[in-house]
Amino acid sequence: MTPPADAAAFLDTHGWHQARIDPLAGDASFRRYFRVVAGERRGILMDAPPPHEDPRPFLDVARWLAERGFAAPAVHAVDLERGLVLLEDFGDERLRETADADPEAAVPLYAAAIDLLVALRGHPAAEVRAYDRAELQREAGLLTDWYCPAIGVAVDLEGYRAAWDEVLGHAEAAVPVTVLRDYHAENLMLVGAGRSLGLLDFQDALAGHPAYDLVSLLQDARRDVDPSLEERMLARYCAATGEGDAFLRAYHVLGAQRNAKIIGIFTRLWQRDGKPRYPALCPRVWGYLERDLGQPVLAPVARWFAANLPPELRGDPMLIVGARA
Repeated sequence: MTPPADAAAFLDTHGWHQARIDPLAGDASFRRYFRVVAGERRGILMDAPPPHEDPRPFLDVARWLAERGFAAPAVHAVDLERGLVLLEDFGDERLRETADADPEAAVPLYAAAIDLLVALRGHPAAEVRAYDRAELQREAGLLTDWYCPAIGVAVDLEGYRAAWDEVLGHAEAAVPVTVLRDYHAENLMLVGAGRSLGLLDFQDALAGHPAYDLVSLLQDARRDVDPSLEERMLARYCAATGEGDAFLRAYHVLGAQRNAKIIGIFTRLWQRDGKPRYPALCPRVWGYLERDLGQPVLAPVARWFAANLPPELRGDPMLIVGARA
């Protein structure tokens, strides 16, 4: 987490002279983040090094959100050639730790997050790519691309794709909304005296079904969400929007799709990118996936999993590999 070599020059150019640059926790991509301190001023330096990263989608979505009254970080300075962006610092208070420390606070915090999604769907989708069936299929395929080979299991690839084709029609939105795609407790900041929700990590936004971001929030890969809280927040969303059974079917289809994708991504982070902490998160994600597969709408996909990945092959891929060695 050494700052990029040209970070100091970038900050000097934009008036942050002799700023201290402190590392922050990284994420699953090539992006890195640093807190910049210059006197009383604080900022966040995003290092999005080309060609691996391109900060322009983040900047575009941040602008779109801010223009509509949502709390995206203000952009103080940009150098696209170097992949450096200086952002507003939302501080350190995330929904995740706040809810963990005070379970009674979790309900109003999650309710606020639900209400933000209700407000977000009130705006026509941003000018971003469509979250279409081809993209949903590609993402679901990350499980068979990475998890299955990692644990040494040959599976029915054609049957997997065919099973998803039977159910993904439920997840195609008649009126697409802006889907932030990583809308979860570690990307929601509590900002200012009013503790409004600040948004992070939305550079991969697409135009798709509004149920997707609910899945990100309520089937959180990094934090256990009690099924009773999930049910209560779904009811809150549906009461506010008039959604019903069709929406809930879409929610569970997208839940299964997203969780299959995340299992594949977490395995890839271990196998390809040398980040061995991610497989340990897979058992939680498998738990969510199995709950979704229990829904009647997902019967074709559930049959595929029963035939190809029985319960003993679901879990932390590192441990499964060790047990099978």
